[in-house]
Amino acid sequence: MKRFHGRVVLVTGAASGIGRASAVRLASEGAILLCADRNLAGVEETVADLGGEAAACALDVADSISCEAAVAAAIGRWGRLDALCNIAGIGGFGHAAEIDDASWRRLIDINLTGVFAMSRAALPHLLASQGNIVNIASAAGLVGTPYAAAYSASKAGVVGLTRSLAVEYATRGVRVNAICPGAVDTPLIAGGFDAIEGVEPRLFERMTPLLGPMARPEDIAAAVAFLASDDARFITGAILAVDGGQTAA
Repeated sequence: MKRFHGRVVLVTGAASGIGRASAVRLASEGAILLCADRNLAGVEETVADLGGEAAACALDVADSISCEAAVAAAIGRWGRLDALCNIAGIGGFGHAAEIDDASWRRLIDINLTGVFAMSRAALPHLLASQGNIVNIASAAGLVGTPYAAAYSASKAGVVGLTRSLAVEYATRGVRVNAICPGAVDTPLIAGGFDAIEGVEPRLFERMTPLLGPMARPEDIAAAVAFLASDDARFITGAILAVDGGQTAA
């Protein structure tokens, strides 16, 4: 299917993990892509592997000026923007009482404020194209997750931001949705909990996905492509759990 033929999509966090997998999926469906990431070398590798029409862009989502520049790069190159996929993010795991101010601010700045800053920069152009935004939140933003206070707070914020933007822009033709992955086999989660001393294993019992140990990045990318496409034309404000049943149990 070429659901994105002729459409310009900006994907953040495209150097690895879910962002890279989403860029690959969207390119396979005909999207024109601006792939953005702090890791410029990594995102250039992504673009080199895509084929089709794509470009790489350095982006620090914690810097609103960098966010504006990324959107401007897409507009300057192709003259339009049809979808924004806010996938850039970081993890952060440890005992809540041991989280320092700098770590808290960094998680919120990247995972939540970055989504807002990118959306704010993109919205005037998405209004013009009647486009949409797909955000990556987390199962940790839906249910209590131990040893992830800052991360959970940031992702719960993405859920709230998604719903607020969806309501505000629904009558103006812009859709806004979010995906809440559970455990995904990416560098973000690798070893995240293993390094924490004194964890209580029983706190993780209800966090096991019913369909298997972990999702693949491609599983989340499929949901990104669906929500960004016209197949989801009547969906806005949705918070889609792609977690193997983790939050259903």
